[in-house]
Amino acid sequence: MGTRNLDRRTILKAAGASAATLGLAATTGCGDESGSGEGTVTIRYSWWGAEERAKKINQSIALFEEKFPKTKVKTDFQTYQSFWEKFQTQAAGGNPPDVFQNAVTFLRKYDKRGILLDLRSQVQAGNLSLDHFRAGVTKVGEVDGKQLGVPVGSNTMALVIDKKVFRKAGVEPQPGWTWDEYFKALKTIHDRTEVPGDTGYFAIMYLYDLYLRQNGKAFFTDDGLGFDQADLTEWWTDGYHRVKAGIVTDPKVVSQDQPKSSLSAGHGASEFTWDNFTVRYSAEGSSEYGLAPIPTTDGKQTGQYLASLMLSASASTAHPKEVAQFIDFMVHDPRVGKIMGYDRGILASTEQYGAYEPTDGINKEIAQYEEDTAKSGVLGTITPHPSGADTVEAAFLRLGGDLGQGKTKVADAVKQFFTEAESAFQA
Repeated sequence: MGTRNLDRRTILKAAGASAATLGLAATTGCGDESGSGEGTVTIRYSWWGAEERAKKINQSIALFEEKFPKTKVKTDFQTYQSFWEKFQTQAAGGNPPDVFQNAVTFLRKYDKRGILLDLRSQVQAGNLSLDHFRAGVTKVGEVDGKQLGVPVGSNTMALVIDKKVFRKAGVEPQPGWTWDEYFKALKTIHDRTEVPGDTGYFAIMYLYDLYLRQNGKAFFTDDGLGFDQADLTEWWTDGYHRVKAGIVTDPKVVSQDQPKSSLSAGHGASEFTWDNFTVRYSAEGSSEYGLAPIPTTDGKQTGQYLASLMLSASASTAHPKEVAQFIDFMVHDPRVGKIMGYDRGILASTEQYGAYEPTDGINKEIAQYEEDTAKSGVLGTITPHPSGADTVEAAFLRLGGDLGQGKTKVADAVKQFFTEAESAFQA
């Protein structure tokens, strides 16, 4: 799946976007033409990802152009960070791509700026269907009654473990285990194997969101933060102490291991991330990796929800019908599902989900994990992301890392985070 040569900070940052695979920057033609001869139109499609994703998407586009010969698609793909830097420039200049990969973190930000097309108009016109999706996934693309994105895949936060290390330590993850039991397990793993039990949970915004949701709060509200400085002080203090105790990987080691994850480098026994990222560890490491349940506060609620990569359209596109037809094809056509597999998460539409049968053990486990999580009844609705959420997420990751390395004190990191968050929401 082209998951080698990845920067872990980028991976964790991209977890907010629910990205399945990130990688080398590459760009194909990205022109401004909106039409060409013989009654055809050209739409521009941009996304982030690696070469492997690009190959699959280009195969899918060839099928679309075969079905809709009067619509041509020009493509542009890059790494996550480069994509959003370029997109921001294009959007500010009034020239965003007609259709593009998107994530919940950015919906309110670009809706606020009038960049995103409400796709409901195209649903009503019969050019796009919101039927035949797995339960709950289309909600991820809704903001204030508008459909600003249509999901291509879904995922949920999970705990990826090194099964060999867990077995050696005699630790068996159980559904409903509590945070106290999880942290006790980390200590047992470290005591018995000398491997830190976790690679750095406390800097992952989406995990902290689950923890807050378990306790009746959430990371975000519609327009700000859903927790206070005392909450974060407790979370980061405990995390810092666990680094010092050796049961969480030293962030300096995490940095040295890049572009590998410290889990696949053998310097940690578990890592919280999106379930479909599991393929990364098998590509990078030499151990046996699998999925384990999220720890809980009450033994029941995990705070989990389905996140999603999605396709959005520009409000200024000259070709809303063709763009809607393209999105519809890319999310519903079974042949596209077979080509894409779980590259962008577990396939969102029932047509594509049913068309793709994973053959390798890792992808089978990912599919089973989502199925079991859905059946368990713990999935809730995704926490809203206010405008500025992307900047807030980056600050949380950066300051959590600085804290773990001893570059700043907890009180200073917490104060700095809330200051940066307030500025981001007001931008």
